[in-house]
Amino acid sequence: MFIKSPGKGDDIGMFEEVKNMLVSEMSIDADEITENAEFVKDLGFNSLELADLVVLCEEKYNVDIDEERAHTIITVGDFSDYLAELTAGK
Repeated sequence: MFIKSPGKGDDIGMFEEVKNMLVSEMSIDADEITENAEFVKDLGFNSLELADLVVLCEEKYNVDIDEERAHTIITVGDFSDYLAELTAGK
């Protein structure tokens, strides 16, 4: 079970998993990755890199990420929360 961060409701466990994936699979500097870091603005992602991240997560967690919902996700924390929702009870 994941630990909830106080006051935000974020999933610390899932955030750490996403952070580790960004470091190992996408070569992002760990120091740049915070819950409020924006994929495009802060981490320099382009649309292909975002698509790669979605595919990686779909395969790793055996989930289907809704394309329309994915377009509304801006920060690493948003993405972590969404993945936590998708994987809850799995």
